Amino acid sequence: MIVSLEGTVAHVGLDHVVLETGGVGRRVLVPPQVSAELRTGQPARLATSLVVREDSMTLYGFLDDDTREVFETVQSVSGVGPRLALALVAVLSPAELARAVAAEDLAALTSVPGIGKKGAQRLVLELAGKLPAVPVGAEGEVAVVDPAPTAAADGPAWAGQVREALEGLGWNTAQATRATDAVVARHEGDDPVPALPELLREALREASS
Repeated sequence: MIVSLEGTVAHVGLDHVVLETGGVGRRVLVPPQVSAELRTGQPARLATSLVVREDSMTLYGFLDDDTREVFETVQSVSGVGPRLALALVAVLSPAELARAVAAEDLAALTSVPGIGKKGAQRLVLELAGKLPAVPVGAEGEVAVVDPAPTAAADGPAWAGQVREALEGLGWNTAQATRATDAVVARHEGDDPVPALPELLREALREASS
C-alpha cells in the first residue's frame, strides 16, 4: 500500500498532479484544494490512497492523513466509490463530515453533488462511530503555500480555474458559474486577493448552499 508520496511537483492539473519521486512521475488524482496548493517545480508531500480495480490502479492524494482516512472510510458505505468519496472530502472537511454524521445533518450531506436524501441517510447509518476523531476547528497542514492570485485585465485570472474545478466535482455549469461569480463579486477591489485555496473553499461553500 502506498500511503504517502514526497517529491517534486512535475505537473498540476485541475483534478490531478504528477509527483516525481526517485526519477518516476506518478499521476495522483486529487480534490481541487490540493491542485490549488501545489506549483510545478516545488517540493510536496501527499498522503495517498491506492485504489485497485480489475483493470486499473489509481492513486488519490490529499494534504493530510485525516482526509485520506475519511476518503477510505466513506467507501465502506454502499454506493460510495472513489469518485463520490473524492467529492465528499472536497466539499466537507473531516471535522465537518464527522459533525454532519453525528448530528444526522442530511442537508449538509446532500450539499455534495451525487448524494441524495437516501444516500445521506446511508452515510449517517453506516458511518456512525467509524470516522476519525478530529478536534473542532482542526485544519490539515498544507504542503505548499500558494501566493495570492493576480487579476487579469478582463477579470480575475483565477475565476476560470475555480469554475472548472467545481464542474469537475459534479456541479453543472450554471451552478459552478453562480458560485464563482458570487466569490468574484465578494472580492472585487480586494488588494491583495485571498490565496487561491481560500477562494476555492469559498466557491465550494457557495455551490453547496
